[in-house]
Amino acid sequence: MAKRDYYQVLEVNRSATEAEIKKAYRRLAMKLHPDRNPEDGEAGEKFKEAKEAYEVLSDAHKRAAYDQFGHAGVDAASRGGPGGGGFDPRDAFGDIFGDVFGDIFGAGRRGRSQVFRGADLRYELELDLEQAVFGDTANLDFATLVECEECKGTGSAKNSQPTTCQTCHGQGQVRMQQGFFTVQQTCPRCQGRGQVIADPCAKCRGQGRVRKQKTLAVKVPPGVDTGDRIRLSGEGEAGRNGGPHGDLYVEVRVKDHPIFERDGAHLSCEVPISFRTAALGGTIEVPTLDGDVTIKVPAETQSGRVFRLREKGIKPVRGGGPGDLFCRVVVETPVHLTREQKELLGKFDEALRSDHKHHHPREDSWLDGVKRFFTSLGE
Repeated sequence: MAKRDYYQVLEVNRSATEAEIKKAYRRLAMKLHPDRNPEDGEAGEKFKEAKEAYEVLSDAHKRAAYDQFGHAGVDAASRGGPGGGGFDPRDAFGDIFGDVFGDIFGAGRRGRSQVFRGADLRYELELDLEQAVFGDTANLDFATLVECEECKGTGSAKNSQPTTCQTCHGQGQVRMQQGFFTVQQTCPRCQGRGQVIADPCAKCRGQGRVRKQKTLAVKVPPGVDTGDRIRLSGEGEAGRNGGPHGDLYVEVRVKDHPIFERDGAHLSCEVPISFRTAALGGTIEVPTLDGDVTIKVPAETQSGRVFRLREKGIKPVRGGGPGDLFCRVVVETPVHLTREQKELLGKFDEALRSDHKHHHPREDSWLDGVKRFFTSLGE
């Protein structure tokens, strides 16, 4: 019988994080454990299948091999699955409750020194609007923990090797009797390593890792927006005891633009026009991300009118057509007028007032509304 896809077994996406995989496994283990399903003959097989999937997907190296080669890239014997060293439900419950009860059910089956995955890192990347729209390559400068070059991550000085911890005898954990329960917890002497460093490395002081400033080039895809995250696998902190690196999450923040405002895939801007252009009509040049575009402004255009330029916005990073550009025209009032200009405007205004309702319909409509409002208050 062909094996099912491990991601389908755990009911997670292929992009699921380590925490999501662990959560899914815990849920299935509690649901499918044979002790909770004594009348279901298939529960045990499903339980083993879930455990096998978890042991592969929770290990960074095994998961990478599985993603590339499928089941053929994973050695079943090495993970205690079918054909390996047999199956014991206590192992699974040790995985589930080990963090809380120190592997009560596992009875010390975790083996020797524990391997810890490195921590994930977060970096906030500020981008100009143009960089976010068209994409760019940005250099990230950050501090992280890397493997010590002096001791190659062992934590021991040159010509020295770690020795087996005499407290836990290399298990990384110790048992403690608490009433009727035997509780297993991390060894206080070796901190779960299973080994003790008698002569620590002078550079990392026995930690196996040192803090280092790192510069990394990241490719920013076109169309990103504030809140988007770029995951750089394996670029986080180095793991302990030979564990895999964590990931680096680059969080994007797009800076404000002096002209455009962004709303998803759409852009908007204000375009000032002269009183003459608004009254008589004309053409104006409007900036876009692809260069200037000419807009024809009809006569008698009022301030606040919006012109829509289709597909002059942003093409989203997740696909789909580009958005639109909305241009809101604002009639600009002339300033610093000369005496002659003021006199001309006065004569022009007098000429308009000869037929005020015809030339100023919105103003007269508004004034009529105000009069009706105050009249109703006096009744």
